Amino acid sequence: MRAHCLALIDAAAPACVAVKPQLARFEALGAPGRAALQAVVEHARAAGLLVIADGKRGDIDVTAQAYAASLLGGLQTPYGHVAGLEADMVTVNPLMGRDAIAPFLAAARAHGAGVLLLVRTSNPGAADVEELVLEGGETVWERLARLVAELGEPDPGGGPADVGAVIGATAPGHLERARELMPAAPFLLPGIGAQGGRVEDLLAAFAPGPAGGLVSASRSIASAHLVRGGDPARAARQEAQDLRERAWQLAAGAPAGG
Repeated sequence: MRAHCLALIDAAAPACVAVKPQLARFEALGAPGRAALQAVVEHARAAGLLVIADGKRGDIDVTAQAYAASLLGGLQTPYGHVAGLEADMVTVNPLMGRDAIAPFLAAARAHGAGVLLLVRTSNPGAADVEELVLEGGETVWERLARLVAELGEPDPGGGPADVGAVIGATAPGHLERARELMPAAPFLLPGIGAQGGRVEDLLAAFAPGPAGGLVSASRSIASAHLVRGGDPARAARQEAQDLRERAWQLAAGAPAGG
């Protein structure tokens, strides 16, 4: 796994701004998997990439503090400081409310990182809960979007806020409304490629500027050789470059701040 991921970074890094390790796939391998994850994160940083730790954590405040230490800043123990993953962003499940999110915000702000809250996800079952209508008339995902906007702190330089949202690219019809509710939040947009999402449908995400949208593709890049044929590294690089060009063309056409 380590060798595969490092080779993938070497192939695709010039066309990317970030890597998004799916933590469960490493954790399933136990301690060796965590060691591989650390190596992948270090290699990504050496390649000039941001690291998004995709763990979708969320628990009571005490446990959330441990999760935040593991993924962001590390932990001070009686035996010295134990380094965390030191990710640049972390995905968090907000359904347990503000007190479960607060430890991630505190750790992120202490280390210049960001938090991405699940709002409207890319999986088919998202509608089971996220589309439910609350008493006041808004949906669950719209209430979560308001929480993102309430918790985020604006960037002094005019960039995106430090709290963003995971908005699935498989449901682009929600993007315009999501931007109304979260005008300054960065959007992580999973679901491009293998899940059926299309970059061309994501215009509203880039309203704050090019950094407003993080287009996420995984299998479509890692397995590009199965479609394109030829050398796996060359196919991955070409797929990433093509995706980047389409994303930047779309961002350049965004209405405000683009």
